[in-house]
Amino acid sequence: MAVSGEQPLGIDELLERVRAGYARVEAQEAYKAAHAGEALLVDIRYAALRERDGLIPGALVVERNELEWRLDPRGSHRLPEATSHELRVVVICNEGYASSLAAASLHQLGLHRATDLVGGFQAWRAAGLPVTA
Repeated sequence: MAVSGEQPLGIDELLERVRAGYARVEAQEAYKAAHAGEALLVDIRYAALRERDGLIPGALVVERNELEWRLDPRGSHRLPEATSHELRVVVICNEGYASSLAAASLHQLGLHRATDLVGGFQAWRAAGLPVTA
């Protein structure tokens, strides 16, 4: 929110600011962390993209508009996987933009290990990592 007299941020500036607050991960790192049980992959892409491009095996699908409610460890609508504020969450959107804003929102809920995937699902697929139809 802009302070009175301050110019509002553009989206590029906002992304730069939120991304400075945490370390983003590349596809191989996300894959290794998930495979080792050290991170929860959360796919926030909308249904049409999941149907078109496929799914990341083992990723939890949570629509973007439900993300905070489902991952808040203290929330009444949380998923069983939302066990603690120490949970390492890697948010995945289609190209790595919406996921940055989503990760920043999770940080505001106390999920300080939340991050997002650089390049999103498209980077995952380009890296040759597993995708199911």
